[in-house]
Amino acid sequence: MPEARRGAGGRGRRAQARRPDHRALRRRDHHHHPEPSMKPPSHPATSPDGAATDRPDFGDPTVQPVPASVVEQVDAADATLNNPKNAVIALGSNLGNRLETLQGAVDALEDTPGLRVKAVSPVYETEPWGVEPGTQPSYFNAVAIVRTTLPPSSLLERAHAVEEAFHRVRDEHWGPRTIDVDIVSYQDVLSEDPDLTLPHPRAHQRAFVLAPWHDMDPEAQLPGRGPVAALLASVAREGVAPRVDLELRLPE
Repeated sequence: MPEARRGAGGRGRRAQARRPDHRALRRRDHHHHPEPSMKPPSHPATSPDGAATDRPDFGDPTVQPVPASVVEQVDAADATLNNPKNAVIALGSNLGNRLETLQGAVDALEDTPGLRVKAVSPVYETEPWGVEPGTQPSYFNAVAIVRTTLPPSSLLERAHAVEEAFHRVRDEHWGPRTIDVDIVSYQDVLSEDPDLTLPHPRAHQRAFVLAPWHDMDPEAQLPGRGPVAALLASVAREGVAPRVDLELRLPE
Protein backbone atom coordinates (compact mmCIF):
# COMPACT_ATOMS: atom_id res chain seq x y z
CA MET A 1 0.00 0.00 0.00
CA PRO A 2 1.26 3.49 -0.68
CA GLU A 3 2.08 5.71 2.26
CA ALA A 4 -0.03 8.70 3.23
CA ARG A 5 0.59 11.58 0.90
CA ARG A 6 1.09 14.03 3.75
CA GLY A 7 2.87 13.62 7.04
CA ALA A 8 3.60 9.90 6.88
CA GLY A 9 7.30 10.17 6.09
CA GLY A 10 7.07 8.09 2.91
CA ARG A 11 6.71 4.37 2.34
CA GLY A 12 9.11 2.37 4.42
CA ARG A 13 9.60 -1.09 5.74
CA ARG A 14 6.38 -2.47 7.18
CA ALA A 15 6.10 -0.58 10.45
CA GLN A 16 3.02 -2.27 11.81
CA ALA A 17 4.51 -5.64 12.47
CA ARG A 18 7.56 -7.85 12.36
CA ARG A 19 6.77 -10.54 9.81
CA PRO A 20 6.32 -13.87 11.64
CA ASP A 21 6.58 -17.33 10.17
CA HIS A 22 3.31 -18.33 8.61
CA ARG A 23 1.53 -21.42 7.43
CA ALA A 24 0.21 -22.10 3.96
CA LEU A 25 -3.23 -20.76 3.22
CA ARG A 26 -5.98 -23.20 4.10
CA ARG A 27 -9.49 -23.29 2.77
CA ARG A 28 -12.46 -23.49 5.09
CA ASP A 29 -13.15 -27.11 4.06
CA HIS A 30 -10.24 -28.17 6.36
CA HIS A 31 -8.79 -30.53 3.72
CA HIS A 32 -5.56 -28.55 3.99
CA HIS A 33 -5.05 -27.83 0.32
CA PRO A 34 -3.02 -24.68 -0.39
CA GLU A 35 -5.21 -21.70 -1.17
CA PRO A 36 -5.30 -21.26 -4.98
CA SER A 37 -4.95 -17.83 -6.44
CA MET A 38 -8.01 -16.44 -8.14
CA LYS A 39 -8.50 -17.46 -11.80
CA PRO A 40 -8.61 -14.65 -14.36
CA PRO A 41 -11.95 -13.95 -16.04
CA SER A 42 -12.59 -16.05 -19.13
CA HIS A 43 -13.36 -12.96 -21.22
CA PRO A 44 -11.06 -10.06 -20.26
CA ALA A 45 -12.77 -6.69 -20.23
CA THR A 46 -11.75 -4.12 -22.79
CA SER A 47 -11.68 -0.36 -22.84
CA PRO A 48 -13.68 1.64 -25.41
CA ASP A 49 -10.68 1.59 -27.78
CA GLY A 50 -10.52 -2.20 -27.62
CA ALA A 51 -7.47 -2.44 -25.35
CA ALA A 52 -7.53 -5.06 -22.62
CA THR A 53 -7.99 -3.78 -19.09
CA ASP A 54 -7.47 -5.35 -15.68
CA ARG A 55 -11.12 -4.94 -14.77
CA PRO A 56 -13.07 -8.18 -14.41
CA ASP A 57 -16.66 -7.89 -15.53
CA PHE A 58 -18.06 -7.22 -12.05
CA GLY A 59 -20.28 -4.30 -13.04
CA ASP A 60 -20.83 -0.84 -11.63
CA PRO A 61 -21.26 -0.93 -7.82
CA THR A 62 -23.59 2.07 -8.03
CA VAL A 63 -25.90 0.00 -10.24
CA GLN A 64 -25.45 -3.51 -8.82
CA PRO A 65 -25.66 -3.56 -5.01
CA VAL A 66 -24.84 -6.72 -3.08
CA PRO A 67 -27.83 -9.07 -3.46
CA ALA A 68 -29.90 -9.57 -0.32
CA SER A 69 -29.37 -13.31 -0.58
CA VAL A 70 -25.59 -12.85 -0.29
CA VAL A 71 -25.98 -10.59 2.73
CA GLU A 72 -28.23 -13.20 4.36
CA GLN A 73 -25.66 -15.93 3.71
CA VAL A 74 -22.90 -13.87 5.28
CA ASP A 75 -25.06 -13.03 8.29
CA ALA A 76 -25.95 -16.70 8.73
CA ALA A 77 -22.29 -17.72 8.56
CA ASP A 78 -21.40 -15.03 11.07
CA ALA A 79 -23.86 -16.57 13.54
CA THR A 80 -21.62 -19.65 13.72
CA LEU A 81 -18.76 -17.61 15.21
CA ASN A 82 -18.36 -17.59 18.98
CA ASN A 83 -17.93 -14.06 20.38
CA PRO A 84 -16.47 -12.56 17.18
CA LYS A 85 -14.55 -9.28 17.06
CA ASN A 86 -14.70 -6.60 14.39
CA ALA A 87 -11.55 -5.85 12.42
CA VAL A 88 -10.79 -3.53 9.51
CA ILE A 89 -8.32 -4.67 6.85
CA ALA A 90 -6.81 -2.48 4.14
CA LEU A 91 -5.84 -3.93 0.76
CA GLY A 92 -3.64 -2.49 -1.97
CA SER A 93 -2.07 -3.67 -5.22
CA ASN A 94 -0.09 -2.05 -8.02
CA LEU A 95 1.29 -5.05 -9.93
CA GLY A 96 -0.41 -7.48 -12.27
CA ASN A 97 -4.18 -7.67 -12.46
CA ARG A 98 -4.80 -5.37 -9.53
CA LEU A 99 -8.55 -5.80 -9.21
CA GLU A 100 -8.39 -9.56 -9.55
CA THR A 101 -5.68 -9.69 -6.88
CA LEU A 102 -7.76 -7.59 -4.47
CA GLN A 103 -10.75 -9.87 -5.08
CA GLY A 104 -8.58 -12.93 -4.53
CA ALA A 105 -7.36 -11.50 -1.22
CA VAL A 106 -10.95 -10.85 -0.11
CA ASP A 107 -11.90 -14.41 -1.04
CA ALA A 108 -8.86 -15.82 0.78
CA LEU A 109 -9.83 -13.92 3.93
CA GLU A 110 -13.34 -15.36 3.70
CA ASP A 111 -11.83 -18.85 3.39
CA THR A 112 -10.15 -18.42 6.78
CA PRO A 113 -11.62 -20.56 9.57
CA GLY A 114 -13.05 -18.28 12.24
CA LEU A 115 -13.38 -15.26 9.93
CA ARG A 116 -16.24 -13.79 7.92
CA VAL A 117 -15.99 -10.86 5.51
CA LYS A 118 -18.93 -8.59 6.34
CA ALA A 119 -18.40 -5.77 3.86
CA VAL A 120 -16.04 -4.61 1.12
CA SER A 121 -15.55 -1.01 0.10
CA PRO A 122 -15.52 0.71 -3.27
CA VAL A 123 -12.18 0.64 -5.10
CA TYR A 124 -9.90 3.68 -5.17
CA GLU A 125 -6.98 4.38 -7.47
CA THR A 126 -3.97 5.96 -5.77
CA GLU A 127 -0.71 7.40 -7.00
CA PRO A 128 2.40 5.66 -5.58
CA TRP A 129 4.32 7.49 -2.88
CA GLY A 130 8.09 8.04 -2.61
CA VAL A 131 9.01 7.34 -6.25
CA GLU A 132 9.45 9.37 -9.40
CA PRO A 133 6.16 9.97 -11.22
CA GLY A 134 5.55 7.40 -13.93
CA THR A 135 8.04 4.85 -12.58
CA GLN A 136 5.37 2.62 -10.98
CA PRO A 137 1.77 1.76 -11.79
CA SER A 138 -0.91 3.35 -9.65
CA TYR A 139 -2.45 1.40 -6.79
CA PHE A 140 -5.91 -0.03 -6.41
CA ASN A 141 -6.96 0.25 -2.77
CA ALA A 142 -9.94 -1.05 -0.82
CA VAL A 143 -11.00 -1.85 2.74
CA ALA A 144 -12.77 -4.90 4.15
CA ILE A 145 -14.66 -5.19 7.43
CA VAL A 146 -14.43 -8.65 8.96
CA ARG A 147 -15.73 -10.42 12.03
CA THR A 148 -13.37 -12.97 13.49
CA THR A 149 -12.64 -15.17 16.45
CA LEU A 150 -8.92 -15.12 15.62
CA PRO A 151 -6.73 -13.15 18.04
CA PRO A 152 -4.83 -10.23 16.48
CA SER A 153 -1.59 -12.23 16.16
CA SER A 154 -3.31 -15.00 14.20
CA LEU A 155 -5.11 -12.49 12.00
CA LEU A 156 -1.74 -10.92 11.21
CA GLU A 157 -0.32 -14.34 10.38
CA ARG A 158 -3.20 -14.90 7.99
CA ALA A 159 -2.67 -11.50 6.38
CA HIS A 160 0.97 -12.40 5.72
CA ALA A 161 -0.04 -15.79 4.32
CA VAL A 162 -2.42 -14.08 1.88
CA GLU A 163 0.39 -11.76 0.80
CA GLU A 164 2.72 -14.69 0.18
CA ALA A 165 0.06 -16.54 -1.80
CA PHE A 166 0.05 -13.58 -4.21
CA HIS A 167 3.88 -13.48 -4.31
CA ARG A 168 4.37 -10.31 -2.29
CA VAL A 169 8.09 -9.45 -2.10
CA ARG A 170 9.94 -6.81 -0.06
CA ASP A 171 13.20 -6.53 -1.98
CA GLU A 172 12.98 -2.81 -2.76
CA HIS A 173 12.35 0.19 -0.51
CA TRP A 174 9.13 1.85 -1.71
CA GLY A 175 8.95 -0.91 -4.29
CA PRO A 176 5.81 -2.04 -6.12
CA ARG A 177 3.90 -4.97 -4.74
CA THR A 178 1.29 -7.44 -5.88
CA ILE A 179 -0.66 -7.08 -2.62
CA ASP A 180 -0.62 -5.38 0.77
CA VAL A 181 -2.87 -6.76 3.50
CA ASP A 182 -2.76 -4.50 6.57
CA ILE A 183 -4.75 -4.69 9.78
CA VAL A 184 -6.10 -1.17 10.31
CA SER A 185 -7.93 -1.87 13.56
CA TYR A 186 -9.09 -4.76 15.73
CA GLN A 187 -12.18 -4.07 17.84
CA ASP A 188 -11.19 -1.23 20.23
CA VAL A 189 -7.70 -2.59 20.89
CA LEU A 190 -4.90 -0.07 21.45
CA SER A 191 -1.49 -1.70 21.41
CA GLU A 192 2.12 -0.60 20.94
CA ASP A 193 3.37 -4.16 20.77
CA PRO A 194 6.32 -4.12 18.33
CA ASP A 195 4.96 -7.24 16.66
CA LEU A 196 1.62 -5.59 15.91
CA THR A 197 0.75 -1.93 16.51
CA LEU A 198 -2.99 -1.30 16.78
CA PRO A 199 -4.52 0.61 15.24
CA HIS A 200 -2.17 0.85 12.26
CA PRO A 201 0.21 3.71 13.14
CA ARG A 202 -0.42 5.66 9.93
CA ALA A 203 -4.03 4.79 9.14
CA HIS A 204 -5.22 8.20 10.38
CA GLN A 205 -3.04 9.89 7.74
CA ARG A 206 -4.00 7.72 4.76
CA ALA A 207 -6.80 8.98 2.56
CA PHE A 208 -6.67 5.74 0.56
CA VAL A 209 -7.68 3.90 3.75
CA LEU A 210 -10.01 6.48 5.25
CA ALA A 211 -11.98 7.26 2.07
CA PRO A 212 -13.09 3.71 1.20
CA TRP A 213 -13.68 2.94 4.88
CA HIS A 214 -15.88 6.03 5.21
CA ASP A 215 -17.79 5.09 2.05
CA MET A 216 -18.56 1.73 3.60
CA ASP A 217 -19.29 2.97 7.15
CA PRO A 218 -19.79 6.75 7.53
CA GLU A 219 -20.07 6.39 11.34
CA ALA A 220 -16.81 4.44 11.70
CA GLN A 221 -14.35 5.26 14.48
CA LEU A 222 -10.60 4.67 14.43
CA PRO A 223 -9.67 3.60 17.97
CA GLY A 224 -7.68 6.27 19.75
CA ARG A 225 -8.10 8.74 16.87
CA GLY A 226 -11.81 9.45 16.59
CA PRO A 227 -14.36 9.54 13.76
CA VAL A 228 -13.10 8.44 10.37
CA ALA A 229 -15.13 11.25 8.78
CA ALA A 230 -13.20 13.90 10.74
CA LEU A 231 -9.86 12.23 10.02
CA LEU A 232 -10.66 12.08 6.31
CA ALA A 233 -11.57 15.78 6.28
CA SER A 234 -8.14 16.61 7.73
CA VAL A 235 -5.96 14.81 5.16
CA ALA A 236 -5.08 15.62 1.57
CA ARG A 237 -6.93 13.55 -1.04
CA GLU A 238 -4.84 14.53 -4.06
CA GLY A 239 -4.05 11.45 -6.13
CA VAL A 240 -6.71 9.33 -4.38
CA ALA A 241 -9.68 8.86 -6.71
CA PRO A 242 -12.73 6.57 -6.55
CA ARG A 243 -13.12 4.08 -9.38
CA VAL A 244 -16.89 3.81 -9.64
CA ASP A 245 -16.46 1.62 -12.73
CA LEU A 246 -14.89 -1.16 -10.64
CA GLU A 247 -16.34 -3.43 -7.97
CA LEU A 248 -15.21 -6.00 -5.44
CA ARG A 249 -17.71 -8.75 -4.71
CA LEU A 250 -18.70 -9.81 -1.23
CA PRO A 251 -17.87 -13.54 -1.05
CA GLU A 252 -20.87 -15.82 -1.36
